[in-house]
Amino acid sequence: MHSKIIFKVFGLLLMVYSISLLPPIMIALYYQDGGLWAFVQVLIGVLLTGLIIWYPVRNHSRELKIRDGFIVVVMFWTVLGFAGALPFYIDKDVPLSLTDSIFESFSGLTTTGATVIIGLDELPHAVLWYRQQLQWMGGMGIIVLAVAILPMLGIGGMQLYRAETPGPVKDTKIAPRISETAKALWYIYLGLTIVCAVSYWFAGMNWFDAFSHSFSTVAIGGFSTHDESIGYFNNINIEIIAMIFMFLSGINFALHFTAFRHLSPHSYFYDPEFKAYTGLLIGAAIIAIGYIHLQDVYPTWQEAVRYGLFQTISLATTTGFSNADFSMWPGFLPIMLIFMSFIGGSAGSTAGGMKVIRFILLFKQGMREISGLLHPNAVMPVKLSGKSIPEKVMTAVWGFFSVYVFTFAILMLIIMALGVDQVTAFSAIAAMMNNLGPGLGDVAANFQSMSDPVKWVLTFAMLLGRLEIFTLLVLFTAAFWRK
Repeated sequence: MHSKIIFKVFGLLLMVYSISLLPPIMIALYYQDGGLWAFVQVLIGVLLTGLIIWYPVRNHSRELKIRDGFIVVVMFWTVLGFAGALPFYIDKDVPLSLTDSIFESFSGLTTTGATVIIGLDELPHAVLWYRQQLQWMGGMGIIVLAVAILPMLGIGGMQLYRAETPGPVKDTKIAPRISETAKALWYIYLGLTIVCAVSYWFAGMNWFDAFSHSFSTVAIGGFSTHDESIGYFNNINIEIIAMIFMFLSGINFALHFTAFRHLSPHSYFYDPEFKAYTGLLIGAAIIAIGYIHLQDVYPTWQEAVRYGLFQTISLATTTGFSNADFSMWPGFLPIMLIFMSFIGGSAGSTAGGMKVIRFILLFKQGMREISGLLHPNAVMPVKLSGKSIPEKVMTAVWGFFSVYVFTFAILMLIIMALGVDQVTAFSAIAAMMNNLGPGLGDVAANFQSMSDPVKWVLTFAMLLGRLEIFTLLVLFTAAFWRK
């Protein structure tokens, strides 16, 4: 490991983050309803910290190794999560403790969308904007944005990209250079955000709410500027737009790039993950709509379609927006929707969960094992779109699934030992590790009622989910630190 290059990258990334505090400052100046000095203080502090770290090693140049990439990503997300909590803690208009401020910050950056704040409608506009902006930065990953500019500074970015990008296959590039890949992803991300914001505005939101909600929609984050989330607007056109962009943001962004480059949608229809992703959403939506209609949860089938479809897409893509209280729906439905978040969206998307492609491969592996019982001497490679999947990838998928389940069980038992009931504990850990947001039981509305020790466990679970477990857990292995 090369400590100088790590500190150089770290200092640069902190300075990049400090620039992101300028928009909340401008919002505070425009609305004049609070938050200005908190953001000014944090901007100056973070900028100076980054400068102090970067300046002594500014002339050092060396390619990042794989271990360096893991350290930079974990260190940056951790420190950024703590730095991001400072405006919440410093601002007198936001009555949050230190633990709550850190929880809210990590929830934003990891696009989890769980909140401890009650009374969002009363907060300063600058604070509301900042919460949404945290999710937007975390959505595609601020590290990937930095990867686009690191080559210009004499620092290669491939190791950062591998450590940061979600999904089981991380070496697939949509452009020859890694910096071009990162730029292409961000152009698509920015384009979707702008189109989403304009669509919200045409549907009836004001400009502030339109851009704020476009940030959390495309990031699949779920934060809102109102306590009632999307339900605050009670506008079916807004809900339709939200569903469209939640669905689009849960698709592999490489497919968006290919479709845009060729001006053709064929890339979607030939992709097995997209077909499975779409099929799962349609199947779950049909079940949800049919069940709440048969149970007479709503007086008309039109309302059953409206609320059932929206909540299915929102929870299955791990966004977490709400236009209804799904936790009060009868029978198995709330648990089924929580289970949908375990699958999540596509690899290479802004969605959380374990990713659709992993479940496809797990299913195919299971079918191979069954076939192997009947034909023990046959060689049966797992294939996807006619191509054999390397055994290395299959092993990685099984390893990820095993570690995920084991970690989930341990964290759930820990918070149950801290006094949380079974339903709340299960849904809370699921919401954190899948970066979903809402849960069931005591965390159906928000996480304010959880004790500080539980919130720290949940914050760790958020980070595990955002960095796809291995990126963080690898730092706790002895082999990582051996020379």
